[in-house]
Amino acid sequence: MPTFDFAFTVPASLNAVSALHHNPSVLRALTPPPLIATFQHIEPLAEGSQVRFTLWLGPIPIRWQARHHKVSLQGFADEQINGPLQAWQHTHTFQPLDETHTTIHEHIEYQHKPGWRGWLTRLLFSPPGLHFLFRYRAWVTRRLLARQSTENRLKSPTL
Repeated sequence: MPTFDFAFTVPASLNAVSALHHNPSVLRALTPPPLIATFQHIEPLAEGSQVRFTLWLGPIPIRWQARHHKVSLQGFADEQINGPLQAWQHTHTFQPLDETHTTIHEHIEYQHKPGWRGWLTRLLFSPPGLHFLFRYRAWVTRRLLARQSTENRLKSPTL
């Protein structure tokens, strides 16, 4: 089964990184153009929680259903239970470097459907496609965490 690994460091605490990923609305922000994500069902991130969504590549719908497991402060995993690939298991691991920096490691094990049924996923979820996806996600994650940090500073009372 093919694998893909990607890691990046953010200037944020483990708690901030975990809180961001526990926010269901972040999934939409982490979807890069030209894809558009629409959500039919989303449960708060917890052991056994599920999400059902459609990725739109122009007029082409890509339906996906995933279940979360191994949910903790240090990350979680999602597994496709219905969708475009033969198999997809994605593990998100958050490793604190110090109080203000965390490394996010993404590990994916995936398998395309055979023949013509897997042509679209071989295009979108090829190594170049996955590199684009996760470089975009790293950029968005840093921006969201910076915004969250700024908002928290503005809310805290000054002495």
